[in-house]
Amino acid sequence: MSLLDQFKANWQKHFNQLSINNCHLLLAVSGGIDSIVLVDLVSKSGFDFTIAHCNFQLREEESTRDENFVRSLAGKYGKEVLVKQFDTASFANKNKTSIQEAARKLRYDWFNELLNSTFKTQHSKLLTAHHADDNIETVLFNFFRGTGISGLHGILPKQGNIIRSLLFAKKEAIVAYAKENNLSWVEDSSNASDKYSRNYIRHQVIPMMKTIFSSVEDNLLNNIERMGEAEQLYNQAIQLHKSKLLEQKGNETHIPVLKLRQAVPLQTIVWEIIKDFGFTAHQANEVIKLLDAENGSFIQSSTHRIILNRKWLIIATLQGDEAKHIVIDAGEKNVAFEKGELIFESLEGSSYKVQDSASIAAFDAGAISFPLLLRKAKTGDYFYPLGMPKKKKLSKFFIDQKLSKTTKENVWVLESNKKIIWVIGLRIDDRVKIKPSTKNILRVIIDKIT
Repeated sequence: MSLLDQFKANWQKHFNQLSINNCHLLLAVSGGIDSIVLVDLVSKSGFDFTIAHCNFQLREEESTRDENFVRSLAGKYGKEVLVKQFDTASFANKNKTSIQEAARKLRYDWFNELLNSTFKTQHSKLLTAHHADDNIETVLFNFFRGTGISGLHGILPKQGNIIRSLLFAKKEAIVAYAKENNLSWVEDSSNASDKYSRNYIRHQVIPMMKTIFSSVEDNLLNNIERMGEAEQLYNQAIQLHKSKLLEQKGNETHIPVLKLRQAVPLQTIVWEIIKDFGFTAHQANEVIKLLDAENGSFIQSSTHRIILNRKWLIIATLQGDEAKHIVIDAGEKNVAFEKGELIFESLEGSSYKVQDSASIAAFDAGAISFPLLLRKAKTGDYFYPLGMPKKKKLSKFFIDQKLSKTTKENVWVLESNKKIIWVIGLRIDDRVKIKPSTKNILRVIIDKIT
């Protein structure tokens, strides 16, 4: 099967929702053999397309030569060629990043700008000329550098608005196609230098491995395909663990310590949880140690802190000095928070006399479900004030109570089963009040409230 036929078959397999009748393609073209072959294949497949070329102005005369060559493609294919010049070195220096990273950001920012503005009204996608050899080099680079399973699936055929429609083709097939079709291209002299890690892998590591395993490239490509499928199973398992372990409480994530201890494999699961909050792989062990640490112990990343709060790990942003949600399990007697301490007592209903005090709340224990949640009041909160059959927003309740702005901002509430049962120091909820039929009472006393 010719490379063109393979290209069309691969397109039907991975991108069949895009046809010559419903899309416009933006081709990233450097002028090298890979991107020139991509242009020719896309043109012969009948797609409408525009060519985009980045001149990073890093190779003096070569950069100008490449730009002029790509501009000449407009006449050959009858398509528009867009060119943008970048002062890449200044950008890298200003943003304290490598030349390669700077070039990557500049080109993809421009490509996205084109997709979102110039071609916004059309069903447009960006096509890059990454091929099978690029994929092999990427996987080896990730493996040697250190990566999770996601780094072993290589370059994805489709990612957002980016399509890599040449990933099926090896470099030798691309070169053969270019020669058979008398295509012209330009050579980037930097590709011959081994000072770049990927070039070293391409020129040194893979040829050396081929002296030991003659089919190393085919073996790696097969492994990439298997890893892609294995990653799907891996992600499904991780999501299942997360759904069982993570509880969202406002802006915080709560994890029950006992359940997390029993999770297997623990280190992998911990890493998959914490990586979304700016933590490194090395900190996974620190989180595991936190499970047996003293209450109040914590570790932090640049954006978040993981705090041990009794039987829970709480992941909170670094905006505050402490977690703003406190989970209270059945049987806990004393719970400290920023306004003081709550003291919990269980009493018999028959002998209890209601006390008129803002620092004491008494509830029908049968109407309470643990764990309770102690948190600050937030916009949109409501409850059923004692003695009232209808719900009322806390904002209106605060107006009725003539609370100052600063006082409103420091009101805490106690929740049971996602229902506010006590606006602390002010009023309990009517739905959990003591009734003549109440057998057991939960009494909560505020100590040292400020």
